[in-house]
Amino acid sequence: QVQLVESGGGLVQAGGSLRLSCAASGRTFSMYVMGWFHQSPGKEREFVAAISRSGSSTYYADSVKGRFTISRDNAKNTVYLQMNSLKPEDTAVYYCAAKSAEWYSGSYASTSREWYDYWGQGTQVTVSS
Repeated sequence: QVQLVESGGGLVQAGGSLRLSCAASGRTFSMYVMGWFHQSPGKEREFVAAISRSGSSTYYADSVKGRFTISRDNAKNTVYLQMNSLKPEDTAVYYCAAKSAEWYSGSYASTSREWYDYWGQGTQVTVSS
């Protein structure tokens, strides 16, 4: 089992940047595929980005490609989401997600929220226009 704690959210003007962090407990972080999702009021939780166990493969929602970058530091049990050129429509609660994937290819990651087993409590990102 793993516990996830997000940080780094806040209020930023359009065009600005934020870096979210997600710290994971446990000693087998490198076995987990990690993802970021966001949820706005009245909407379903949506995929933002995902990264494979090794970090060799990354996946992004079309709406964030070229602006957001997901990365991980397995030595620090942490996954990051660097968000640049933020837009008001990026405003949402951002959630970190994880799934143990030792039986999957090291380059595999899922964009489906149903696939992930563990979730953080979320961090609010607000982008003002």
